[in-house]
Amino acid sequence: MSAPDTAAFVKEYRENGFVVAERLFDPSEVAELNNAITEILNVSDIGAVAEVEPGDNGMARRIWSPTKQHSAFERAAAHPLLLDHVEALIGPDILFHYSKLHLKAPQVGSVVDWHQDFAYYPHTNTDLVTALVYLDDTTTENSALQAVPGSHHRLADHYVDGFFRGKVVGADAPDPAQAVAIEAPAGSVVFIHPLLLHYSSPNRSDRYRRAFLPAYRAADAYPIHFGAHAGHNEAGVKLLRGKVSDTARVEAGTWRLPLAERPFGSLFQLQEGANQGTAAAATGYATLDEAK
Repeated sequence: MSAPDTAAFVKEYRENGFVVAERLFDPSEVAELNNAITEILNVSDIGAVAEVEPGDNGMARRIWSPTKQHSAFERAAAHPLLLDHVEALIGPDILFHYSKLHLKAPQVGSVVDWHQDFAYYPHTNTDLVTALVYLDDTTTENSALQAVPGSHHRLADHYVDGFFRGKVVGADAPDPAQAVAIEAPAGSVVFIHPLLLHYSSPNRSDRYRRAFLPAYRAADAYPIHFGAHAGHNEAGVKLLRGKVSDTARVEAGTWRLPLAERPFGSLFQLQEGANQGTAAAATGYATLDEAK
């Protein structure tokens, strides 16, 4: 990235909470990743590699940790040009955090309610970023990501009836009229601030909307919650660029912890049915008093 382009890229991210790099992956790279999806799903038991849509259609909606399941996704998460953009946003010392892959099948794709990623895995600071890589041409019709520009300056309430439900409802829920659809061609990457309010609608088109999501964090951003859901990512955290940090950089503030009624496998499961099961934890807070 040239210096002028970098400045504009970072400025847009700081102002809106997201920024798009169009066609960062070329068509051959996109094709390789889509072929990798076909290979991953070519198994007798799809539930072993993916989460399926509700109902009896048997279609996958999310592939678990694609970077662990196919080398093409491992390479893509460490793509030098992708990391150049990540470095511009969170600094030179970059840790790979986790990965997932959402498959919004035609006429099927599940809704994802309003939420902020940071609510699921609070850290000592907010220098985390998710790269949403569109693997299909993406428009409003096939469920482009929807986001509220400028909504990344505070953590909204993700609790319902006293428990973490992984979605924002009630007074903190944004006015849908404030949302913008982030449309872009295949190979484009949407860089998402961890506090950005976003959601996606069901896919009502006849086209897929597949998206690979590698997530990153600055080396001095340390997790402050190790619950059943948040803690499992740590085994796969690794340094991709720069150096590790023996110091946690801490932002002042109060982050509410993601204490749900029961363990959950994905945000889909939590948002759709977290009110089922036995209450397992009380509400909790972590207060961070040091200035950034």
